[in-house]
Amino acid sequence: MNRPYVKTQRLVTLFILGTVLFNYPLLALFNRPVLVGVFPLFFVYVFAAWALLIGLLVLVMESK
Repeated sequence: MNRPYVKTQRLVTLFILGTVLFNYPLLALFNRPVLVGVFPLFFVYVFAAWALLIGLLVLVMESK
């Protein structure tokens, strides 16, 4: 299989994952008055999902 085609498929998959992670049902699930340490659960979820997507994007783009 052509290598750029695989990278394109992985980037599309990351886009779909990002869309699912930042869509209403999951955001509403974490929008509760709960603290994780000193931070609200919602902010912890948003920044963790954001960091996960950035990390996965780095892995896809840097892979040979």
